[in-house]
Amino acid sequence: MTFCVESETKRTLPFDVEEIAVKVIEEALAFEKCPYEAEVALLLTDSKKIHAMNKDFRGIDRPTDVLSFPNVDYESPSDFSGIEELAEDYFNPESGELCLGDIVINVDRVYEQALEYGHSLLREYAFLIAHSMLHLLGYDHMERGEAAVMEEKQEEILKRLGITRET
Repeated sequence: MTFCVESETKRTLPFDVEEIAVKVIEEALAFEKCPYEAEVALLLTDSKKIHAMNKDFRGIDRPTDVLSFPNVDYESPSDFSGIEELAEDYFNPESGELCLGDIVINVDRVYEQALEYGHSLLREYAFLIAHSMLHLLGYDHMERGEAAVMEEKQEEILKRLGITRET
């Protein structure tokens, strides 16, 4: 797996953000039975910058906790059949890896939501990575049934890593 992380915020988290992200990303890929090596990019930012991104890309004029920019169009979530037919669109020609997309995390919200939900910064950060990975794998939560599926999958991914609300 190829993973790159960039930070454009002065606020830091008290753990190795790259190590935790890689663990969650790899677990999400294994959980969803991704048959390919994958590429994911992560940007850590603040409320002001993600607000601008949310307005520009989604037309929503407020900050959010995480944005996901999927690269792959799936027939249904985590349906990898037929992807190779569009290799030039989805795979890095140099590495052969599936380019899943980009994750943007608002570090300010990691702090706020960890406090609000009564769990650790690590748990909140890992949750946002798992949530975004499911978006990169084709899941959505616009309807109640979709949201329930995502919530169940997020919790299972984190549980497999031993990252619970008590962590």
